[in-house]
Amino acid sequence: MTIDVEDPGASDPRASVRRRVFVVGSGIMGSGIAAQCALAGYPVTLEDITEELARRGLANATRALEHAVARKKIAPADRESALERIEIAIGLRRADSAQVIVEAAPEDLALKRRLFSELEEAASPSAILASNTSSLPITAIAQDLKDPGRAVGIHFFNPVLQMPLVELIPGHRTRPEVVEAARSFAASLGKTVVASADTPGFVTTRALAVLVNEAAWMLYEGVATKEDIDTAYKLGFHHPMGPFELVDLVGIDTAVAILDVLWDGFRDPRYRACPLLRTMVAAKKLGRKSGEGFYVYPPADAG
Repeated sequence: MTIDVEDPGASDPRASVRRRVFVVGSGIMGSGIAAQCALAGYPVTLEDITEELARRGLANATRALEHAVARKKIAPADRESALERIEIAIGLRRADSAQVIVEAAPEDLALKRRLFSELEEAASPSAILASNTSSLPITAIAQDLKDPGRAVGIHFFNPVLQMPLVELIPGHRTRPEVVEAARSFAASLGKTVVASADTPGFVTTRALAVLVNEAAWMLYEGVATKEDIDTAYKLGFHHPMGPFELVDLVGIDTAVAILDVLWDGFRDPRYRACPLLRTMVAAKKLGRKSGEGFYVYPPADAG
């Protein structure tokens, strides 16, 4: 398998034409991945199941790029060029034009298995099939594929344009050339790549789950206020965000789903989700995307 990506050490990797990237799912992660790929010079198709969702994803990508301009990380001309490279699509019919396909659907194993089977039929045989899953084993996601060797995990972090890290997760049957192509692709986006074995939660999500869950248990038990816990993490450990600020950004429902995956995979009590987190999900207080989580956010921050 080959894929056309530029040498990450090239002086201007955005100067040449790149093969198309197809992003499945236009939520916060999918739209951020689309913006990052377009900024790096790739033509991008941002897909979702309805036009409304796809256009909302394009709006999120636009905001992410505008925020990068405001932070003086990119020039206005870079933003405009990136936006010109993003198109939206409904369904998977246009996946056959892409050499890299990144699935950014919710953390639901049955959903991802179905999507990967559909993508295998819709995509070019030479395309990489990558999942942005933060917790589900790649081998399990790809188990129904005719060719599971083309599947790999490429785990981005939120917000994608700001976070320099990508986790690379080969499944048990992922071919070495697919792993190297995925690594080159992630590096061409300007990301630092770390590799993880194909185990539930990989490296970062296992660490994040324990951090957030323990903070929730401390709040649930009345050890301290959420404000004091966040301050203790930030000033005591030099964390840029407190655990409640972080879980509001990630999504409290996403955090609970991750904890459930880790509990199912390891049966370790440290991954038993705090009841407070489940109560927040039941109350639809999901964090920034719903406008309220452990903190309240203005409308511009939600969605």
